[in-house]
Amino acid sequence: MKLTPVNYGGQAVIEGVMMRGSRALSVAVRNPAGEIVVHTEPLDPRIYGGGLARVPFVRGVTLLWDALGLGIKSLLFSADVAIQDENAAQGSEPAKVFDGPAEWGLVAFSLTMSVLLFFVLPTFLAHQIERLLSLQSSLLVNLVEGFIRLSLLIGYIWGIGRMADVKRLYGYHGAEHKTINAYEAKAELTPRVVAGFPLEHPRCGTAFLLTVVVISILLYSLLPPMPLLLRILSRLVLLPVVAGIAYEFLRFTAAHQDNAFIRLITKPNLALQRLTTREPDESMLEVAIAAFKQVLAYEQSRAAVQDETLTVAAPAAPRPTEA
Repeated sequence: MKLTPVNYGGQAVIEGVMMRGSRALSVAVRNPAGEIVVHTEPLDPRIYGGGLARVPFVRGVTLLWDALGLGIKSLLFSADVAIQDENAAQGSEPAKVFDGPAEWGLVAFSLTMSVLLFFVLPTFLAHQIERLLSLQSSLLVNLVEGFIRLSLLIGYIWGIGRMADVKRLYGYHGAEHKTINAYEAKAELTPRVVAGFPLEHPRCGTAFLLTVVVISILLYSLLPPMPLLLRILSRLVLLPVVAGIAYEFLRFTAAHQDNAFIRLITKPNLALQRLTTREPDESMLEVAIAAFKQVLAYEQSRAAVQDETLTVAAPAAPRPTEA
């Protein structure tokens, strides 16, 4: 059966990787017993296969919101697997998958905190600088705001990346990228082969964040002078527009990496990923490959699996000593 090309993606979770296709996602996590626990479930066809998924600019906002929910659910699943005691790790009790109001509450909280930190705070700080220095140019004030926003993003990524647990998470992020890069190159999906592929990928969420910030700088710089509250409101109202444009830009540039100019303008996106990825060890690559193969099998079989959790026996490789 010939399949329609799918833009696979994913994210790192606690001791594991989530991989997402067009119709299903799989989360693979190494439990305390050293086994790889894999959970697979279908995606909402109304979002990933319906009309909204084909509407430019609108699809970026809907997919982003759902991706946040899937990311939170995957993190909660990985946390549940990671903290199992030894008896549960041996299979006496399956890992639970969190869902419902608590999950969406976490999504709303995470999104609110992100908006406050990276959009409301830079606007407020730029306003204070405007008053302090008596700046008269609205363009200059908006550019100052954009510089603050960009500095906060890079500083936040760099700062949390110095934590030992986050360093390990970034290793799984690298494993996710390498696995998808290997698949797209039609290479054999084994740890030895996958290890040789790049850490960076043009569809990375880190690239999306940087693109959102750059587009917000360009778009907001066109706005006229306005009071602080109205300025903050304008940022919030235009945020879905920024996200929609950023998604289409990332989608377009990822599909045209054979173009020298496209590769040039996406270099900053790839460079920033050096802060959010680390070279994975073999055990991390095993987990990422397990998650990806499960999604791939689902996509190829068109199985109507509603919910499946399985455990794969795989001895854990020793954890590397963190720097």
